[in-house]
Formats: sequence, C-alpha cells, structure tokens
Amino acid sequence: MHIARRTLLGALAGSAALGAVGAAPAAGAPAAPGGAAAAALARLLPRHHRQVVFRPLPRRDGDDAFRVSGQEGRVTVEGSTPAVQLTGFHWYLRQTADAHFSWCGEQTALPDKLPGLRAPLVRNANVRHRFALNDTNDGYTGPYHGWDYWEREIDVLALHGFNEVLVYAGADAVYHRTFIEHGYSDADVRRWVPGPAHQPWWLMQNMASFGGPVSRELLDRRVALAQRIVRRLRELGMTPVFPGYYGTVPPDFERRNEGARVIAQGDWQGFPRPGWLDPRTPHFTRVARTFYRVQQELYGPTSMYKMDLLHEGGSPGDVPVGDAARAVEKALRTAHPAATWAILGWQKNPRREIVEAVDRSRMLVLDGIPDHYPNVTDREADWDGTPYAFGTIWNFGGHTVMGANTRDWADLYHRWRTKDGSALSGIALMPEAADNNPAALALFGDLAWTDGPVDLADWFGHWPRYRYGGADANAVRAWEVLRRTAYGCTRADGWGEQADGLFGARPDLAVNRAGSWSPRTLRYDPDEFDRALPALLAVAPALRGSSAYRHDLMDVARQSVANRSRLLLPRIKAAYDARDRGRLGELTRQWLDWMGLLEEVVATDERHLLGRWLADARAWGSTPAERDRLAVDALSLLTVWGPRASANGGKLHDYANREWSGLVGGLYRLRWKTYFAELDASLAAGRKPRQIDWYALEERWTRQPPAVRTKPSGDVVRIARTVASRL
Repeated sequence: MHIARRTLLGALAGSAALGAVGAAPAAGAPAAPGGAAAAALARLLPRHHRQVVFRPLPRRDGDDAFRVSGQEGRVTVEGSTPAVQLTGFHWYLRQTADAHFSWCGEQTALPDKLPGLRAPLVRNANVRHRFALNDTNDGYTGPYHGWDYWEREIDVLALHGFNEVLVYAGADAVYHRTFIEHGYSDADVRRWVPGPAHQPWWLMQNMASFGGPVSRELLDRRVALAQRIVRRLRELGMTPVFPGYYGTVPPDFERRNEGARVIAQGDWQGFPRPGWLDPRTPHFTRVARTFYRVQQELYGPTSMYKMDLLHEGGSPGDVPVGDAARAVEKALRTAHPAATWAILGWQKNPRREIVEAVDRSRMLVLDGIPDHYPNVTDREADWDGTPYAFGTIWNFGGHTVMGANTRDWADLYHRWRTKDGSALSGIALMPEAADNNPAALALFGDLAWTDGPVDLADWFGHWPRYRYGGADANAVRAWEVLRRTAYGCTRADGWGEQADGLFGARPDLAVNRAGSWSPRTLRYDPDEFDRALPALLAVAPALRGSSAYRHDLMDVARQSVANRSRLLLPRIKAAYDARDRGRLGELTRQWLDWMGLLEEVVATDERHLLGRWLADARAWGSTPAERDRLAVDALSLLTVWGPRASANGGKLHDYANREWSGLVGGLYRLRWKTYFAELDASLAAGRKPRQIDWYALEERWTRQPPAVRTKPSGDVVRIARTVASRL
C-alpha cells in the first residue's frame, strides 16, 4: 500500500501545473521595483503612477496608519504596509482628486498632474482586523474567474482598507492530496469534490459531489490560480485566510481506515452532508496533520484559518462539542501555533460550548448578522468576550438589488466599538456575492478608518462627487433619494438585504419573492426611489463619461424596472380572479414588455451578462465534455441550484436569482410566458390551471440554454431615458 501510494503521489507531483508548487511562496516575496503598492498603481493609473512615491510608516500603537502629503505632481504616500499605502492613496484620490476605484465602475479622469494637498492627510485604522469575502463568494460571485479578475479584486480590496481576505480557491487540491494519503484513489476523491461553483458549500460541510467530478487538469489550474492570489496578498502585506480542517471526510472513511469514528450529518437542503470525523480520535489528528502539511506545501502558512464547526445544522451526535472544539484547535495549533481561528457568527454559530472550550484570545468571530436582527445587542455576552468583527451580509445569492442597512452601520459600529469592555476588533465585509453596491463597499470600508460615527448625510453628499468626477446638484439629489430608500433601511424589520424582483421568481399569482429566504415586500417606497433616475439622467454631460456613472445609471434603471413587478402582479391577479381575459391579456403583455425592457437595460453592462458567466466556466475545461459539465455547474447555481430534492424540497431554486441579460430574456421570460398561456387557457376552458413542472422546465433549459450574448450592447443613457418615461 505504501509503495502504491508513493507511486501515485509521484505521478501527481510530476504534472505540469503542480511541478511548480513544491516550494511555498515566501511570506516576504520580493515585489516589483518600487514596491508592491507602486506596482499596483502602475496597473491602476499608468499615466500618473510615476508622480507618487510610496514609503513605509511605522504602526501607531499597533494600528495600521497612513499619511499622504505633497505638491502638484509629487505626492508621497506613507503606510504601514503596501496595502495600507494603497488605502491612503485612495483616500487622497477621493478627497483631493474627485476620483476613485470600485467593484462596479471607476472614475479616473484626472488632470495631467495630480493635485497637491493643502495639509497632510493622516488616518489610523480603528480596528486591527479588516476581513473581506464570504464563504459563498467563490460560488455566487464567480467560480470561474481567472487571474485578471483576482488581480483587480485584490487591488480594490486594498484600496478600500481591507487586510484579511478569505481564499477558498485551491482548497479542492488540498483535500484531494490529503485523502489520497488516507485510503482513497485519485478518482475516488475527484468524484467526491463538487464542481467549483458548488465547492463553498462542500467546504462548509453542507454537501459534496454535485457538479463533479473534477478533472486533474482543473485541480492543477486552480492550484496555480490560488498560488498567484496568495502571493499577491502577501506582497501587499495582506493576510490570506485559508480554510482549516475540522473533520469533513469522504464516504466510507471508516471502512478504509480501521478504527475511525465518523458521525453522520444527515441532510442539508436535500443534499446528503459529508460525514464528520470525531475530532477527539487519533484518525482526526492524522488527517489534520496531513491536511495542514499539504496546504502549506501548496500555499505556504498563514496566520488565520476559518472553520465553522457544525455549520447550519451540523450534528455533534454523542461527541461533546467542547471536547471537539478543543481537539480542532489543538490540531490547528500543532500545525500553526500562533494562528487565529476565524469562525462565522451566523444562526447558532459559534455555539457557546465552542467559545467556552477554546483560547478565546486567538479566535475571531466574523459576525454576519449585527445589521440583520434587532435582538443582537450584546456580543460580549453572547460570546464570552471573544474578539469579533462587526460584519454585514447585504447581499444573498448574488441578487442584483440595490441597497444595504447603512443606518445600522452608522448607529451601531462606533457605539459598540467604543463601549466599556468592547470586544469589537474588526470589520467583516461578507456579502454572499461581491461586485455589487459600490456605495456600500466604500462606506463599510470607511468605518475602520473614520474617527467617530459616520454622518450618513454628509457621506452620501460627498459620494457622487468622486463617483462621477465633480460637483453636481442633480447627482447629489439622486443619491439623497437612494440614501433615504435603498440605503436607508434598518434591521428593525428583521431583514439585512433588499427584496428581490418577481420577474425572476417561479410564476404564481401570489408569489412575493424569488428566493425562498428573501424579503416578502419592498422595504422602501418605490415611488420615492423612482425619483433617483431622472436626477441621474440630468447629471451634467461632462460627468457622464466614467464607467461609474454608466454602472449607476444602469443599476437605478434596472431597480426601477424590477420594482414594477411588485406593483403589476397584484393587478394581474385581480384580472384573473375576475375572469377578465381581455384585461388579463393586456396586463400580462405589459409584464412581458417590462421584462423586455429589463433585458435591454442589463445587456448594457458586462457584469450583467449570463454569456460572460458561461464563457468563463467553459474556458476552464480541457475537453468538450468538461466544458459542458462546467457550464452546467455554473448555470445550475443560478437556476435550480441542485437536483430536484434540493431545488424543490430544499427550496434552493432561484436562491441566486439575478437580473442578467440571458436570464431575464431567457429562462425567466420562458417561465412567465408559459404560465400566462396556461392562465389564459384555463379561463377559456373554464377549468383550474394545470400544474407545471417547473423543475423539469428549468433543468432542460439549464442543460441546453440558448445562445446568449457575451459582450454588452445598447446605449444605457437612451435605454434609461425610456425607462424613466414609462415610470
């Protein structure tokens, strides 16, 4: 057995992509000439980067800090790490040059010479931990993004002040190599590993296998990408946060490893959950030792590991939770003595038995719900003084909705951080999908660099100036509307995100949400929201040239159209209930016309194209069959999510609904046309509507979607004017 294992591992090590991974990237790997911050600025502002000098700055009382000074054309940025230097430069850009970068659009129209500062710009971080990305991010944001995307993403996170980034890419290879050393063949493990779109939930011990098997070539490519990600993070002085090992095992582990003890975990939303290896046992110790060794060989060590023990309904069986937590922590400390255990604050996590059992000074709870539930008031009592990061999950599933509970951020963050005995030591940016709500990204990042509470009226009053490149009363008016509506809600109603649109819902006359766990009603006045679009359209022509303006115009127009669905559906129901076929036909044509206009709106933006999502997935395949499999893996996440038991019984269908070109005009339109035709036929025949097997329709469409565009089309200004004229 040992000879066979060595032979197989030798073959693995000999592959082209893995041949370069024997030496872990060094924590202090040399950056490009001029330093990592200078290299980033050369990518971001190639015309101006030589006007900026970056220099190190000692931390102030242990806190990150930056200082920006200089004259026209000669700007000096000092910071405690290259990433903090970029944060300082971005603050300078916003406050002095009316420019900025973001997830969604940027404004970089700058004079030939960068403006000087009247006085130095100095900021200290008010918390040590500035964590970014949700466990689900690699699924809902883009499981098949390549290095071009990640290079930009890391730059943007650094510009916004974040210093700890969750890295799930490449974890599949760690598990693959680990279990080959514990009784499994190469093919066994590859069958167990899901497709990349579904891997986040496998890493959280919710499910396995769906969307697989993964190929050796795919694993190799994901290793290479992950190595580039962690290397860049280290160059910038940012911390890659890796998944730790807490007991997930493939099927039949007990049979293949004599004496092992595995606790069955039941189901998660219709998926069988992987088994949980009892952490108190020698088998757990051995597997964890292998896991951390392999992980370090591939990606090097880090100082923070994320583990959500017994996540979302996991069962401890007869294993005492405190004993399990101590054993999981011991395995981590054996491999990485100084590491911090990061754990998600979500539902019942972390259980009290966990925080009572571990070294709380070396645990960080990433609180996902302080802006969600009004009964969350005292995290020091909830977690026995465990350090925690004030977090937000303003987006679920990648829904294309505008808004966030920014009033809660302004009200709670400073008050909780400065109260006596506060354990708040960080922020945690954790939307389930990134690349949306750029104002929320900027505002939440600013919490960690602002003295005192944030004044929302003042913040949103300044935002459009650097968002579009100059002062404009109409831009300010538009964002004041958005501040009061989409960004003006609070957790008082028990919701952390805005309601999704009904165009993406499975058709029903009584449907009030597309995703099963989305808000049932709009959380703001849609008529007031509609006032933002004409104000944006009235922005001065000189300020309309940026990708930031074009994105915002698209997004406000899209949201205005999406909100029509909630106003129109009750009228359609009333016509049907009155058995008025003429009125029903008129209103359903209006519905489909609005869907057609929505398709036009989102087709103008590259990030709202289903074709781009599918093309990215196919690009990772090595054979036609694999390209098809990866496309289904990626598309199923947005539609049925999983097999019938999960889509219907587990209520996961449309969890990740989004208003994208190709989805709106494709699956969503097909469903509503099919439904409206059946309603009309039922009235004509004087019968009840027949039940439609939506899963069967969705599954067919997911496996054989029509051709969809991969490049934007249309003039967003012209289309937004059409939307405004119809509101």
